Amino acid sequence: MLRTILIPVRSDGKGEGVLDHALALGRRFTAHLAAVHCRPRPDDMLPYGVYAPASFKEQIRKSATTMADEEEGRVKALFQEYCSRHDLVVVEGVSAAPKDRPSASFSEATGKQAAVVAIRGRLADVIAVAQPDRDLNLGFNTLEAALLETGKLVLLCPRVPAEHIGQHVAIGWNGSAEAARAVAAALPILLAADQVTVLSAVTGGRMDLTPEDLQAYLSSHDVRAGLETFKAAATEVGQGLLNAARKTGSDVLLLGAYGHSRRRSLVMGGVTQHVIDHAHLPVLLIR
Repeated sequence: MLRTILIPVRSDGKGEGVLDHALALGRRFTAHLAAVHCRPRPDDMLPYGVYAPASFKEQIRKSATTMADEEEGRVKALFQEYCSRHDLVVVEGVSAAPKDRPSASFSEATGKQAAVVAIRGRLADVIAVAQPDRDLNLGFNTLEAALLETGKLVLLCPRVPAEHIGQHVAIGWNGSAEAARAVAAALPILLAADQVTVLSAVTGGRMDLTPEDLQAYLSSHDVRAGLETFKAAATEVGQGLLNAARKTGSDVLLLGAYGHSRRRSLVMGGVTQHVIDHAHLPVLLIR
């Protein structure tokens, strides 16, 4: 059962879109949307490696605190207005959430958003994050923290409307351990779906576990899945998956995130990175 969706929010203009995606998925499970706003530590605003008088540092701390208070107030007001508009009951936390309707809560945390997500995400069922902006280099740290530090499903939310998520789930399958882990983690979502389609690229390479193997595994868990294959060069599988998801009318793509850690950052594989950069539909990822 999917019970809690963690949603880091800030005043960057993407918060409502991420909430829309979380709610589109959460409605299928009467889930709780746990929004968290992360305010910077005042000392993080001090110039690094530059001498400054104590009085100047204190002035910066006070100014940073004032700005953080104002931003927090704006974000909380937007959250409350959103909940009212979507008839979401607001509670103190998931323990107080009703089981018969979606609910939401708002909390504050001090520190960098990525660090907060890395901790709080461990006790969520899904973490909803905005699609990173490569041009502005925004959002990658939060996505990496969610994938590297939590072991939970991450819902990547592109800037497209989201009315329904989970009615028709597409699974990107290549027989890898990462893809199998994604399927296992998403079983509650697959069981609740009206339709499931396994997408697999025909690249000429060998696949240890075929789409038919996955189809049989899903059937043993009472998930009936169709199969859709497409031809693609090894360097074009990512776009092929996105095209196939569009062709089949899927509303979310489930994908095992391939990559490796390098000094606490995540270096993505080519398929994963392409999907993250170019996704036109929500993507469920796990590493």
